[in-house]
Amino acid sequence: MFDSFLKIMGDYGNPVPRYTGPRCLVERMSVGGCDVCATVCPHDAITVDGKVEIDERKCTSCGLCVQSCPTGALEFDVTANLTAIRTQEEDAKLVCSRTSEGGKTVPCLARVTASVIVAAGAWDKPLELVHGDCATCDLGSDLVPVKLAEVVDAAQSLREATGRLANVTIRRGVEGGAENRGERVTRRGMFGTLLRSAAGVAKDLVPDKPLPFVDWSAPEERVPADWLWRRRALKPTPAQDVQVRWKAPLVDASCIFCPVCSNVCPTEAITRTIEADGSVALHLQLEACTGCGGCASSCPPQAIELSDDWREEHFAAPVLLRASDGPP
Repeated sequence: MFDSFLKIMGDYGNPVPRYTGPRCLVERMSVGGCDVCATVCPHDAITVDGKVEIDERKCTSCGLCVQSCPTGALEFDVTANLTAIRTQEEDAKLVCSRTSEGGKTVPCLARVTASVIVAAGAWDKPLELVHGDCATCDLGSDLVPVKLAEVVDAAQSLREATGRLANVTIRRGVEGGAENRGERVTRRGMFGTLLRSAAGVAKDLVPDKPLPFVDWSAPEERVPADWLWRRRALKPTPAQDVQVRWKAPLVDASCIFCPVCSNVCPTEAITRTIEADGSVALHLQLEACTGCGGCASSCPPQAIELSDDWREEHFAAPVLLRASDGPP
C-alpha cells in the first residue's frame, strides 16, 4: 500500500497550477485587469495584486481557476487527460475522485478543458464525464457542472467546422465512501484521502506531472498548451472556406496605430511593425490568440471587437488586421 501511495504522490506532483506571469492580463496591465481566477476559486486560495499568487495550503487542485482563465496564465498538464482518453480501448471515461465509480480518475472534473473535448471528437471516441455531488463537495464547488457544460459548448462550437461533433455525456456518478466526503480538503487533506484509498486508486489515476517554467524567449512556448491542442485536434481538417469559430480581434478604421493592443496581448498574438516609410501594420497570429479580449478593452479609440467568424485559411499565415497608408 505504501508503494501505491508513493506512486500517487509522484503522479500528482505539485497540485498547484503553473502560473505564467506574462500571460496574465493583470501583469500585462490590460484595462480592467482580470480577477476571474480569484472569483471562481471556492477556497480563497488565490489573491490578485499586480500578479496572481496561490496559497498552496488552501489549493485543492480542483482546476476551476485554470478552466476559467481566459489567457492560459494558469495551467495544468493537458497531455495527461488527453493520454488518458486516447489510451482507453473503446469508449473513454473520466471520473471525479469524489465518486466511487471505476475509471480514469482526475481530482475534479474542473480539470477538463476544451482541448480534451476537441480531441475526443477528433479521435471519434465517445467520452463520459462523471462528477460527484458538487453541491456539497469541499474539493471543488457547485460551479463545476456549470463550468464543465460551458467548456463542452465552447469545444463543440469549435468542432462544428469539422462536421463532426464530439460525443460527450456529463452525468453524476455514484457517491464515494465516507472517507471521500464531509471534510475540508486542503493540499494535505487531498493526500490523506489518497493514502486511505491508495491501493484502489493507483491503477486508474491520471498522472499529473508538474509543468516546467515557460521559456518566454521561445515564441512557441508563449501559446498555452490547451489552445495549441484545440488547434491540433481540429480534425478532420476543415475546408479552407469553412467558418471556424475561433474568437479573435478585428480592428476597424478608427485605429490610431498605437502599440497598446500588442503590448497587452498575453500571448503576443498581435504584432505591430513599423515599415521603412513610417507606415504601421498590425498582424494577428490567429492560432496564438486566446480570445481573452484584453486588446479590445484596452484600445484607446475602442477600434477593436472580437469575432468568431474566421476561415481555416486564416490559420495559414499572419492576418493583416489594419495598416496605415503612411506614418500615422
